[in-house]
Amino acid sequence: MASCWWRWRRGCSWRPAARSPGPGSLGRAGLSGLRAAAAAAAARAQMSCFNLVKSLTSAFPNMYSISRFHHVTPAVCCCSRTRSGEKYTDPFNLGWRDLKGLYEDIRKELFISTTELKDMCEYYFDGKGKAFRPIIVVLMARACNIHHNNSRNVQASQRAIALIAEMIHTASLVHDDVIDDASSRRGKHTVNKIWGEKKAVLAGDLILSAASIALARIGNTTVVSILTQVIEDLVRGEFLQLGSKENENERFAHYLEKTFKKTASLIANSCKAVSVLGCPDPVVHEIAYQYGKNVGLAFQLIDDVLDFTSCSDRMGKPTSADLKLGLATGPVLFACQQSDGVQQTTYLAQRYCREAVREISKLRPSPERDALIQLSEIVLTRDK
Repeated sequence: MASCWWRWRRGCSWRPAARSPGPGSLGRAGLSGLRAAAAAAAARAQMSCFNLVKSLTSAFPNMYSISRFHHVTPAVCCCSRTRSGEKYTDPFNLGWRDLKGLYEDIRKELFISTTELKDMCEYYFDGKGKAFRPIIVVLMARACNIHHNNSRNVQASQRAIALIAEMIHTASLVHDDVIDDASSRRGKHTVNKIWGEKKAVLAGDLILSAASIALARIGNTTVVSILTQVIEDLVRGEFLQLGSKENENERFAHYLEKTFKKTASLIANSCKAVSVLGCPDPVVHEIAYQYGKNVGLAFQLIDDVLDFTSCSDRMGKPTSADLKLGLATGPVLFACQQSDGVQQTTYLAQRYCREAVREISKLRPSPERDALIQLSEIVLTRDK
């Protein structure tokens, strides 16, 4: 682990922080002076974080820009209440009304005669996952339908996107576990540890093929094009993760691009797909895409923070896994520039969530739109 850490730190400008004076060394005016100095240092660190990330992400103005934000908000939450005047409803409770039988329906899509292959493909579809992506998809579907023509129903094709998104995500987990030689996920052994790497790769492929068949049945060429982009991004993102950059600024841009392709692209394009199915307005399609992109980026940034701050039992998978694999995530990259990489990564996640809220707030008020706003807060405050 130590060798991985110093490999990242090599070439970074770093010096140990000066020790704070002990309580006995403070005079009467010393404490207030120390507090003022600490506050000034915190402000400088936050502004430094903003300027650093702004300059690093300027190379991706359409994908990663945070230039619309003009200050750092230390508070974690993006909003304190819903915007439509409706009584607050938990986003997961609201979303699950359209997802009853989700995993049963996925298992039907994976109908396989061979017992071993069937067990492998259904292994993670046990109902114990967060179903974060399907929840976002059905909430976005309802929000867009209400915005367009006040329709309160979710189309069958829109619900199918929720299933497909979860299948693509799960297939990527199976493949990632092979690449990373992971031994546990969601509190149990991984597919590759039980059945071996070769069979795990084939199981992931089969899940992807079943998702592709379900996608083709929708019969909308635009939606097919949108979601096949996700599969391409997943592959490209994995290749980006296998590579690295020597220049510090390039390393952070590399990390953000990898994060978009491996995590945010699926959420962004799934949201866009259901908006296309429910509303003909390209403006709404862009709102849905931007919300999903920003929430997806924030979700992965917080996931990278939790890899450092949470315990394995809580996460359901080994923590510090990226560190052990030699992968430079946000907390490590920020630590090369500043003393608190975890805090600065959290600040960046907050900015992405604020942008997600700004985008989704353009839609007509509805309980589902408000639930998507609340969901951005849940992304920031989750602990697993």
